[in-house]
Amino acid sequence: MLGLKLPTDPRWVNIVEKNIEDILTDHAFCEQKATSTAISLIVSFPEYTELVQEMVALVKEEISHFKMVHDIIIKRGWTLGRDRRDDYVVQLLKFFAKGGSRTTQLVHRLLYAALIEARSCERFRLLSEELQDKELADFYRKLMVSEANHYTMFLGFARQYGNKKEVDTKWQQLLEYESEIMANLSKTETIHG
Repeated sequence: MLGLKLPTDPRWVNIVEKNIEDILTDHAFCEQKATSTAISLIVSFPEYTELVQEMVALVKEEISHFKMVHDIIIKRGWTLGRDRRDDYVVQLLKFFAKGGSRTTQLVHRLLYAALIEARSCERFRLLSEELQDKELADFYRKLMVSEANHYTMFLGFARQYGNKKEVDTKWQQLLEYESEIMANLSKTETIHG
């Protein structure tokens, strides 16, 4: 369903289980960044009314996910750590050339967002199925559904606002590029890394 070309190495869950506090901190900041992305799309493309409406709803949902992760951190007696650079996203953002029309810029941002949500969904599924910590496994199962919905929403908007054939071609190229990035990741206790 997600179209990802390279699945996450299941051994990544072993790294996560040894670093639960770190993964929760990274996850919390991923939710915060997703919130910021939605706000940025509203600010950058206010003329797209349907997109703005969906991004307002997404802001509320993503910030509630941040709170849910933060609550788990507090419940376990920890504090939110510091944000770290997300090498996955940094590398991903190199795919499309800068510039182009406003529509092209919008489509590219929507495709990036769709792919990040798709990879998050895939990672959450893996965590829900493989984590020994049942509380977290159940938590990630619930979030997995939201991520899948976000992925399809962003991809749908890209197809709606861009030329569908061109968007589908770019999407496939981006998926191939992302698989090359993923070949070198799955070695750290981060959601995407």
